[in-house]
Amino acid sequence: MANLIVRNIDDDIAMALKVRASKHGISAEAEHREILKQVLSQPKKRSFVEVLSQIPNVGEDSDFIRLADAPAAKVFD
Repeated sequence: MANLIVRNIDDDIAMALKVRASKHGISAEAEHREILKQVLSQPKKRSFVEVLSQIPNVGEDSDFIRLADAPAAKVFD
């Protein structure tokens, strides 16, 4: 495993990291690793079928008739 040293961090940021780590019951170093892991890890790729299956049902095809397909409207003077 690699080592990472981060220099010149604002005191406020370092304190926020320590506070966040204490809330999670871990060291600031472990919290730093977790933040980096969450931010930099590649998201799990979903298949095309999974993406399509999550599209909500919003109606029937007939609910979405295009104006160009609709019968011409009568114009009154």
